[in-house]
Amino acid sequence: MTRQQLFSVVFFALLAVLLYQIGLMFKPFVLSALWAGLLAQLAFPLHLRFTKLLSGNETLSAALLTVGVLGIVIVPLIVMGAMLVREVGVAEQAIRSWVADGGLEHLPDQLAKVPVVGVWLQSSLSGNGGPMSSLEQSVISGAKELGQLLVGGMGGLLANAFALVTNFFMMLLVLFFLFKDGRQWVAVLYDLIPMEESHKSKILTRLRQTIRAVVKGMLVTAIVQGLLAGAAYFALGVPFPVGLTAMTIILAPIPFGGTGLIWGPVAIYLFWIGSVGKAFAMLAWGIGVISMVDQFLRPWLIGQDVQIPVLLLVLSVLGGLTLYGLLGLFVGPILVSLLMTAVQIYREEYHLRQAIASTTPPLPS
Repeated sequence: MTRQQLFSVVFFALLAVLLYQIGLMFKPFVLSALWAGLLAQLAFPLHLRFTKLLSGNETLSAALLTVGVLGIVIVPLIVMGAMLVREVGVAEQAIRSWVADGGLEHLPDQLAKVPVVGVWLQSSLSGNGGPMSSLEQSVISGAKELGQLLVGGMGGLLANAFALVTNFFMMLLVLFFLFKDGRQWVAVLYDLIPMEESHKSKILTRLRQTIRAVVKGMLVTAIVQGLLAGAAYFALGVPFPVGLTAMTIILAPIPFGGTGLIWGPVAIYLFWIGSVGKAFAMLAWGIGVISMVDQFLRPWLIGQDVQIPVLLLVLSVLGGLTLYGLLGLFVGPILVSLLMTAVQIYREEYHLRQAIASTTPPLPS
């Protein structure tokens, strides 16, 4: 082994050890950094405009955008938290009023209307043998405990939110420096990648297109589905329509029934209270309109820019959600898109080149 080879082995071994140790140190903040990178990529055109308006002051522009992200996240959380506490109290009071008005006395007859299992439910409840007052007390206690569970769970989340708050502010810190120094960091990393210029440019372009397309597709589809569901909640007179609309928007990015976790129970509730026509209207609207928006709008918004097949898109969203949590809804399609770009580069540079070489006749000697 020559001196130069020995130096290379020692250098790369040391580099691997350093990268491994730094990876262990930065591991708790990887998700925060990924969220920051996602937000920075989306908002960077706005950062460039702010910088121009502020006479080239990138630091002030980065600070303003970071504070803006803080407000966009914190204010809705506070509003939704207050709304949840208020509506839980209203729901408990509504259950108490329903019991006081004799709702439990008509419960067996209402259960009998439920298809398939209605008669069995009616006979089971009617043959309970226990006093109705005991059942009423159980329902009231259950409603109170459910309210305490929801509010207590929220309180527990706030009481044990040190890690959540730390990660959030770490994301804001990374986001600030990505706005301020991101272009320099990207330029350095771009030069370090040992690939041809055309390949690096193609991958970077694909990455930018995919991030914007995935975020646009997810957010626009979620908002459209939430507004469509919210219109139905208001039109059908469902209680707490604002809170249900917000929950529908939050769950909409989950494939295969994300919004159904909200409008499905709403349809059951309408059927339960005897509004059979409204219940079927909610089911028809949920299946025929809200769910169809997810099936067509999201693949169209994402696929028109990055050309990911629908099957790969669905699998990437589900797999990313399983592996990375909520962030995986965006990371999964991005990784699949980059893999498709890598396969395309391989096909262009190696496979086709070998095919051309094999079909080219040899030169005469």
